[in-house]
Amino acid sequence: MQKEWFEDWFDTNYYHVLYQNRNDEEARRFIHNLIDHLGIPKGVKVLDLACGKGRHSITLNELGYDVLGVDLSPNSIETAKKHVRDGLSFDVHDMRKRIDGQKFSAIFNLFTSFGYFSDEADNLAVLTSAHQMLEENGLLLIDFMNVKKVIEEMKQEETKTLSSIDFHISKYCDKQHIFKEIEFEDQGQKFKFTERVQILPLSKFEALLEHAEFKILRTFGDFNLSNFDENVSDRLIILARKN
Repeated sequence: MQKEWFEDWFDTNYYHVLYQNRNDEEARRFIHNLIDHLGIPKGVKVLDLACGKGRHSITLNELGYDVLGVDLSPNSIETAKKHVRDGLSFDVHDMRKRIDGQKFSAIFNLFTSFGYFSDEADNLAVLTSAHQMLEENGLLLIDFMNVKKVIEEMKQEETKTLSSIDFHISKYCDKQHIFKEIEFEDQGQKFKFTERVQILPLSKFEALLEHAEFKILRTFGDFNLSNFDENVSDRLIILARKN
């Protein structure tokens, strides 16, 4: 069976090279803002779903939570496990499946880690699994891009030079997906990867979450938790509660 695009790309060292300049301070500030708003009791168990190398998981643990971070990429989890300590653990896991024997007070799905799959039914599988893993009245937080603004401001061609590698990036979209093609050469070998994320406006999330038996409590438009406005917001951040 052919692998999904993210199974190959996210598990390469080149993925981490390209995105090495992600703003960790911004990520920490976002988590602090969230926790201040949500008021989740310290010490409870939370899940960082599609955690990457664990930067959000680490901050959640520093704030007093028992955190499990999971990701499909063994490469990312291997890096994340360097930070394992009391109340902070990591594991390789497919977000479409429930984690048997585990219950969480809150589940965080951050930094546009949704809508990667070829089959839209997989989106519902992710939400259904989250619903099954949450305790009664548990919270789900999804941080996604504001697709309307991303499409309107899309920079079609650019080159980024990182660690002496020139990454040539082109972006485009159809009616269902936003694509990012990444081409580069390293040590005499040429590489090409394509990222693909579904175009999911708030209306689609509303339908998916209702189907999965979640109630949307609030939507935010940025990491400072301003109100969401489809015309100007950078992010689409959804807070929902298990029904």
